[in-house]
Amino acid sequence: MSEVNDIDGADGDGMDGDGMDGDGMDGSFDDSLLEEELRQAAAILDPVPAELSRLAVEAFALHDLDTGLAELTFDSLVDALPIRGEAARMLTFSAGEVSVDVEVGPEGLFGQVMPPQAARIEVLSGPQAARLLAADAMGRFTGDAPPAGPFALRLRAGGEVLVTEWLRA
Repeated sequence: MSEVNDIDGADGDGMDGDGMDGDGMDGSFDDSLLEEELRQAAAILDPVPAELSRLAVEAFALHDLDTGLAELTFDSLVDALPIRGEAARMLTFSAGEVSVDVEVGPEGLFGQVMPPQAARIEVLSGPQAARLLAADAMGRFTGDAPPAGPFALRLRAGGEVLVTEWLRA
């Protein structure tokens, strides 16, 4: 009987003479290669929707160090006694010396910045584009349509930028 030599010089166990398999690996997987292949497959088979990518970029834009978080200090759904027939929700957000009183109802969104001052307010509402509202010198603002679904407010007054937490309308 003649001995048959493997092409790669192995001694019949599928390994090279140094104990490595043919691809130079010691039998463990290359995690980074596997991860990259999975990313490519996911990009083809289940791509991230463009709208979700846009929202992620907008959310990342909120990481500004100058942006303060306005805390919800009053919510009529939680903090007030229920009044029969009342359809509006009253909210108060506070950050330092600035507070924003907001009424959300079927007629729209109404509010006032305290202390009274002119401000620009953006109503952030999920995948929809932000709606811009302007507060007059008395700090009053109004929007003709209530937010649909989760929303937050971004307030720009003077040199200060405040963002409220997200709430469901």
